[in-house]
Amino acid sequence: MTQQAAQLWKDWRLHLLVFGIVMFTEIIGTHEIPIGAGVILLLPMLYAVIIGIALFFTPLVKQKQSIHAESLVFISVTLLIAKFGVQAGTALPQLIEAGWALVFQEIGNLGTILIALPLAILLGLKRESVGMTHSIGREANLALITDKYGLSSPEGRGVMAMYIFGTVFGSIFLGLASGFLATITPLHPYSFAMATGIGSGSMAAASLGPLVAAHPNMAETLTAFSGASNLLTSVTGLYASIFIGLPLTEKLYEIMTRDKSNKNKIGKKSKAV
Repeated sequence: MTQQAAQLWKDWRLHLLVFGIVMFTEIIGTHEIPIGAGVILLLPMLYAVIIGIALFFTPLVKQKQSIHAESLVFISVTLLIAKFGVQAGTALPQLIEAGWALVFQEIGNLGTILIALPLAILLGLKRESVGMTHSIGREANLALITDKYGLSSPEGRGVMAMYIFGTVFGSIFLGLASGFLATITPLHPYSFAMATGIGSGSMAAASLGPLVAAHPNMAETLTAFSGASNLLTSVTGLYASIFIGLPLTEKLYEIMTRDKSNKNKIGKKSKAV
């Protein structure tokens, strides 16, 4: 074990703070706030993120803990990805039985790049937009960007911003959207159940709740479709990001920023003349 790795595990202040946050948030537990057809699901993970951010601005967290936490985040996410792989092996028959509809729904996650990336560039974001828009920015995507660019890079800051934003607001947004859309659109409930599987357990749970409440006679089937969809996206989403999502985002970013740079150069030359 290197000296740097040994320092990570010897940082008792960091481990004690994390342990305390986990214990406190688990005691609070999960709470649901119904709003019309939708529901706001408050999970321990949400409390943990908010408390962790708040503690960063207190004397309890020093610069050393902040630096060490960056490396430990990557280790913890790596363990989570390994868990996804183990789960996929035992659930292969269920995924095959679900059919090609669950496979094609992954395309929807990639389609958001075409909307999110131009909007991010229009708002003035630079390389951060690559990390922010190549995916929904959950654990697998956080690990991918950290491994390729580093968590302190602009891309790393972008994906971490979306990870935190998704943790705080993702479940709330999807819980409300799922309930409202399921009651005002003619789409079959099964399609909404498949759409809940975006690769995030908390977001899937938040969006599945209103569906089950709206169609209690289909509760078991909706839960099965949602679980299979979420598991498939968790497993295939990483590979989709590696081979399609991230390269596509990089290429589009290069094209859009190149055109913008060319226009700026032409504008400067015109002013000089």
